[in-house]
This record gives sequence, structure tokens and C-alpha cells, in this order.
Amino acid sequence: MLNILVVDDSLIMRRNIIKMIESLGHKVVGEAKDGQEAVEVYRKLKPDLVTMDITMPRMDGLGAVKELKKIDKNAKIIMVTSHGQEEMVIDAIRSGASGYLLKPVKINKLSDSIQKIFPSMIDQTVSEQKETTLLESEEILLPEIEDLA
Repeated sequence: MLNILVVDDSLIMRRNIIKMIESLGHKVVGEAKDGQEAVEVYRKLKPDLVTMDITMPRMDGLGAVKELKKIDKNAKIIMVTSHGQEEMVIDAIRSGASGYLLKPVKINKLSDSIQKIFPSMIDQTVSEQKETTLLESEEILLPEIEDLA
């Protein structure tokens, strides 16, 4: 399970991404509505991953990526962008972002992006889910002791 920070100036978009992240078995440890707030929250919470909108007030996603990389050169950031922002995505990747997603974000694309960044973490999560599923599946019928004799 990853601890994730969700950054987007749209409350609706943050809620949608949070719901998807939680359905994938990860924990949203914080959210921010702009880049400046994202930097402050990141310092406090040190999440494993950040989803970052590009266009936001006060500090945009590009500025926030640069600031997060100054704080933690290993910070993992997925940019969330609209069509027509390709130049900004390229700048974000050059600044240290780990990947990007196009809006509207789809859960399978989000899962794929997380898996590319954290391949071993996802494998572990999937294994844990399979074990849980097996434990919750059909009751195992054992033979009566008399049947063994």
C-alpha cells in the first residue's frame, strides 16, 4: 500500500482521484489545491507518490515538481494534465516527474502508471488481495475423522 498525496485545484477532480486510489488499495494521506500547498503538505507527510495537476493558482504543477525535487530528489510524481498541455508535460518530465495521465483520469490508466513507478509494490498488493480473496472464498471441507479410518 502506498501513501499518496493528491494535488488538484478542482475539488471534484481530487475526490475522483482519491476514490480511484483507495479502490486500488492505497491510502491518500493528504490533498492540496495548488502547488504551494502541495510543497507544504509534502514536507509534513513525505508521501510515496504525488498526483499533480499542471494548471493551478499560486504555484502551478511545474513549479511544484521543481520544489518537490529540491526537497526530495527521489520524489515520485505523476502529472495529471488536459489535452493541449503536451509542452508542459515534457517540461514536467524534464524537471523530474515520473509520468503523466490525461484527464479525465481512468482507473486502469492510474493503476498502470502506479505499477510502472512501483512494480514491486503493486505485485505485493495484488498478492495480498489474492490471499485475502482465497481466505474469503468457499469454505474448505475437510473429511471427518471417521472417514480417514
